[in-house]
Amino acid sequence: MEEILEKKLESGPLNFESYFSEKALKMKASEVRELLKLVETSDVISLAGGLPNPKTFPKDIIKGILEEIMEEHADKALQYGTTKGFTPLRLAIAEWLRKRYNIPTSKVDIMITSGSQQALDLIGRVFLNPGDLVVVEAPTYLAALQAFNFYEPQYIQVPLDDEGMRIDILEEKLRKLKAEGKRVKLVYTVPTFQNPAGVTMTEERRKHLLELASEYDFIIVEDDPYGELRYSGKPVPKIKALDTEGRVLYLGTFSKILAPGFRLGWIAGEPHFIRKLEIAKQSVDLCTNSFGQVVAWRYLEGGHLEKHIPRIIEFYKPRRNAMLEALEQYMPEGVKWTRPEGGMFIWVILPEKINATTMLEKAVKKGVAYVPGEAFFAYRDVKNTMRLNFTYVDEDKIQEGVKRLAETIKEEL
Repeated sequence: MEEILEKKLESGPLNFESYFSEKALKMKASEVRELLKLVETSDVISLAGGLPNPKTFPKDIIKGILEEIMEEHADKALQYGTTKGFTPLRLAIAEWLRKRYNIPTSKVDIMITSGSQQALDLIGRVFLNPGDLVVVEAPTYLAALQAFNFYEPQYIQVPLDDEGMRIDILEEKLRKLKAEGKRVKLVYTVPTFQNPAGVTMTEERRKHLLELASEYDFIIVEDDPYGELRYSGKPVPKIKALDTEGRVLYLGTFSKILAPGFRLGWIAGEPHFIRKLEIAKQSVDLCTNSFGQVVAWRYLEGGHLEKHIPRIIEFYKPRRNAMLEALEQYMPEGVKWTRPEGGMFIWVILPEKINATTMLEKAVKKGVAYVPGEAFFAYRDVKNTMRLNFTYVDEDKIQEGVKRLAETIKEEL
């Protein structure tokens, strides 16, 4: 069937491109998604995806919840919902944020979204005009760039180190922009176990970022899909928990701690911001799927999430350790990598002479796949990096995959 569909796309008398809008013509497929198509049915060891491992899905818990829902809550689960989301779930999330992260419920409103990806798109709709200045980390989350690109911002890239975004460099850029009469509209960050780099922003830098937001009058989008997946080190306060002015929009998701198939995320923020985001969402999908929201509500209210997170951590931690050990064992001199305390990814920096994008084909022939780092930079100006995922494949395959990758790199040196 897929082959038939692909052929249809290539044939026909119409000039299909002539019907697309200018913005549609600029759209490009996700390189990560396209790569996954190539390796998902082959014998290649894929270190490329960002997928949670299905073995972590709480299937038995969900099964019990589904039976309860059909007996007691079917009228709500099978019906349209409000745009902002199922109220019991919103209240449960607010309580989770208060208890877990010390984010006061009195200062935030919450809207449920179709995954964090919809939240990013809605933020673009509501806050960005063409040409607005948006600060992103270098590297940053690829799908955030895809979401924002539709609204045609101008990006300011700020590099990372092992302590997250270089806030000192951000401050220099802000000072220079102000002298030029320019203003940053928002800063987008994945401060905890960053995608793709795996690094975590220190508490000191988080506080400094908030100070700069107040001084230079911008908002902060704190994207936190991996925050619960900590394998070592001490937790760092959420930026939203330190926010006293309502400048931070906090994005969360159930994709890594329940199941991604439900496509459930949320935005927590100042009520005026949430209201405008709610209006924007009304024209997109009316409401997030009600059934998944009721499942997530019972999952939270039943205390299952708090019990299940340690099981996920116990499952992923050995895989992270296995990848770090394999990198140490097999990688040639001159290759560097991050050492994340949590999350799903390790970022590898190759010698500058190696182009990770062009090397990918050779790696796949050796039986291993990764994501070239070029796509994670707003201006695609760095070629010698790659992202590796350690959550999806087993530890023995991680070791073999890194070994094959190291062999490929050695041949390029």
